[in-house]
Amino acid sequence: MFFFSPCYRKLAGRTLFITGGSRGIGKAIALKAARDGANIIIAAKTAVPHPKLPGTIYSAAEEVEAAGGKALACIVDIRDEQQIGEAVQKAVDKFGGIDILVNNASAISLTGTLETPMKKVDLMLGINLRGTYLTSKMVLPHLLKGHNPHILNLSPPLNLNPVWFKNHTAYTMAKYGMSMCVLGMAEEFRGQIAVNALWPKTAIQTAAMDMLGGDGIGKQCRTTDIIADAAYAILSRSKDYTGHFLVDEDVLKEQGVQNFDQYAVQPGHPLLPDFFLDDAPETLVKKMEEHGATPAFKPPPPSSGPIESTFDAIRGVINEDVVKTTQGIYQFDLSGDHKGVWFLDLKSGAGSAGPGQPVKADVIMAMDSSDFSKMFAGEPSPR
Repeated sequence: MFFFSPCYRKLAGRTLFITGGSRGIGKAIALKAARDGANIIIAAKTAVPHPKLPGTIYSAAEEVEAAGGKALACIVDIRDEQQIGEAVQKAVDKFGGIDILVNNASAISLTGTLETPMKKVDLMLGINLRGTYLTSKMVLPHLLKGHNPHILNLSPPLNLNPVWFKNHTAYTMAKYGMSMCVLGMAEEFRGQIAVNALWPKTAIQTAAMDMLGGDGIGKQCRTTDIIADAAYAILSRSKDYTGHFLVDEDVLKEQGVQNFDQYAVQPGHPLLPDFFLDDAPETLVKKMEEHGATPAFKPPPPSSGPIESTFDAIRGVINEDVVKTTQGIYQFDLSGDHKGVWFLDLKSGAGSAGPGQPVKADVIMAMDSSDFSKMFAGEPSPR
């Protein structure tokens, strides 16, 4: 765990409003700030113990107090404007204002369009997008009067590669909604409030990750401490540091951290990259299964055919060494009997390949689908 010197208790006396703060990443950020002597509002729904999930707003508040902070536990469904308003007012009445908002609450369902009930769509949009926007809107008047005010959203960089949409469009839309709040509000309140996003480089061990990956997922994860340390570093900066989409490991490297094994659940074990960064979903599934996890978000099986068979073969041979020596992203615009657009990414991570258009291709090749199959079979036509 990364520690700043005790004489630099940068969050001492500051007031943080944290959504989804009763467990996981939200609670880890709360406890990190509490060690400085910060005031923490735990805004979450869990008031009574859940049969499968640890912690309540009250148990989290007790931990905050034990760590050296002051706590206020508030029952809040961030889809409910009245509940948010009441919690904000209680926070102002008790602590005199709010300096920092951490939008951490989130809902997830990694399912395709046909498999996602509208109830789930409404839940994700209601919590991730609307809840983040609404909470920000209601806290903003107090942040404008706060000391070095910040908004920090736990949301990813806006990666528009179609691979991050095709298997779970609703979740991506909802999660990117949180990131779009950062994009807009950072400009709207530039010079007044810092607005940034933070996302983990690797999977983080939380109850949600355990549900998505099964019993074998933990050893491929880092602990919530890495997000807490990165959040602390961001929130300690000036309000002029704004509009950034940050990755935890990069933030801490900038702070001088070199030993990241301290954050691993099982030091030395290969780590699972998080969504929305370099590795495609198919690659994540493969890595999880190799190390004993059972992913709950397997992409749907691709359509069969000669082009898909060719890409199956390509995916079987690409690796980090091939990526290092090639450093190129290829787009194939195929015509003929098996027309479509495909990509081969030999520039990012361990490489990836499949249907769809890459964000930015270095090379675009247009050809007949039959010539494509022959080219990779070692039988190029004279043309």
